[in-house]
Order: sequence, then C-alpha cells, then structure tokens
Amino acid sequence: MMFKDVHYAQYMTEVNQRLSSNGIFLTVKGEKLNTMTIGWGFIGYMWRKPIFIVPVRKSRFTYGLIEKSDEFTVSIPFDGLKKELALCGSKSGRDIDKFKAFGLTPVDGKIVNTPVINECDLHYECKIVFKQEMDPVNLDTAYDKSCYANKDYHTLYFGEIVACYLKE
Repeated sequence: MMFKDVHYAQYMTEVNQRLSSNGIFLTVKGEKLNTMTIGWGFIGYMWRKPIFIVPVRKSRFTYGLIEKSDEFTVSIPFDGLKKELALCGSKSGRDIDKFKAFGLTPVDGKIVNTPVINECDLHYECKIVFKQEMDPVNLDTAYDKSCYANKDYHTLYFGEIVACYLKE
C-alpha cells in the first residue's frame, strides 16, 4: 500500500464534510482492536502542535480502550463505506470484531502502534497529550438538553497529529 504524506490541514473541508454527514472512523488498540464511528471532532492548533480532538462517551466500548491508551488513529473515507460507518456506529466492539464483521482491513500505522483502516483515503495518527471530561455545569443548557438527554457526557481526547497521509 502506498501512502503520501500531506499537511494535516490540507483536507479540512473533506474532514468536516465527512464528520457532519456519515462520520469517520476512530480506531483504538488496547487489549482489543476496535473502531467506532464519530460524527464530532475538531482539528486545530494548540501547544505549538497540530491537534485532533475526538470525543468519546463513557458508555462506549472504545472509552475503556482509549482510557488505557496513549494514542489513536482517525481514518476518513472520501466516498463510500456508508454501510460500514453506520454499522460501526451502531454495533459495539464488546460484542463483535468490527474489522472482521464489516470487511475492514487494519494496516500498521507509520508512527503509532494503532492501525489505520486500509479502505479509507485519509489517515491521522495521534498521540494523546491531554484529556478532559466534560463538566455539565459548564455546558450551555440548550446543548445539554439536545445532546445529552441521557447524561452520557463525552471525554475529549486531544491527540497530537504525528502523521497525516493519503492513500495513493
């Protein structure tokens, strides 16, 4: 497989389009390898570094894995994989191996030990440099009501982007 390094911000429009439509894959490797679909996230610049912020709810299987990890990868398909994204967003890694069940191929990362998803076009490898549990006291009440009816708040994981590349 051939990959071409790209600037982390080069495909921001595509990343934001995918986040707001079908989602993107967040992959974490712990005692088990798991990927989940996220529809929220943020790429920015903090601490003099490019950062990818991913939110994970405590109820998710991925939460237990990422809490014990120091890294994650994000894989973005530009077209297709709608079915796989929907399934990875609705099925739990507690119950199934999503890679085997949905025909996704893990490929070793360039820098981190967590793989990326071969069927995707754009990949980010991230080392966790900060995490923050959401404090509902600080959340706008309208967002609290509309996004957290079950009070299942996110923890935000700030990953320094250590590699960003495109599948050729």
